[in-house]
Amino acid sequence: MWLGRLLLISLAVGAAAGCARQPVQPYYAQTGYPVGAPIAAAPLPQVIPPQQVARVPVPAPRPVGSYQVAQYPVPVPIAPPQYAPVMLPEQPYTLGSGDRLRIVVFGQEGLTNLYAVDANGNITMPLIGLVPAQGATTQQLAGAIGARLRQGFIREPSVAVEIELYRPFFILGEVVFPGQYPYVANMTAETAVAIAGGFTPRAKKSLVDLTRPFTPQALRATVPLHTPVRPGDTIYVAERWF
Repeated sequence: MWLGRLLLISLAVGAAAGCARQPVQPYYAQTGYPVGAPIAAAPLPQVIPPQQVARVPVPAPRPVGSYQVAQYPVPVPIAPPQYAPVMLPEQPYTLGSGDRLRIVVFGQEGLTNLYAVDANGNITMPLIGLVPAQGATTQQLAGAIGARLRQGFIREPSVAVEIELYRPFFILGEVVFPGQYPYVANMTAETAVAIAGGFTPRAKKSLVDLTRPFTPQALRATVPLHTPVRPGDTIYVAERWF
């Protein structure tokens, strides 16, 4: 046992002595050559002749006050467009489906009553049956009823037609509650939008499309909000692009 320990101690002492006998050679920090190496072995820095040095032209100094300030055009504020009121052709109000009429036949209590214009544009009265009312004015309808009554029923009938309740108007597009609503006297497109709950966030709030059922064909126009609305009109609020 003690012989093994002695052998290990001898080996350790011998290894330490061998390491101490090897000289440690320091190195240059930059070139990596050991101390004592020949000078010629170290790389020399490359020297560039002055005539090969690239020369960057330096601009001459400008005199004081010679600098110009860049002038940019001042943006001119754009005024919102002014829309002239659209003059829709004025026509007498013509009857249509949904109108409720009060028809008075003087001296004939059985014929005086309230009548509604049906989906086909007709009214139905006792004695004379169906009478076309679609597209007619109240005066024209009164004349047509009187002409029917003269055909063997009443010798000289006197007929008056009044509108008891107007047909509804329609509003579509970018409003909160699109649909049909009862007509209110002296309505405008803005009033119609308010009745429908107002504009949606995507609505175009300057103009609306208005369709009016004229005879013989409907009229469509893009109008501002203060345009009067009539019974049976259809208003469409478009979506804005930005």
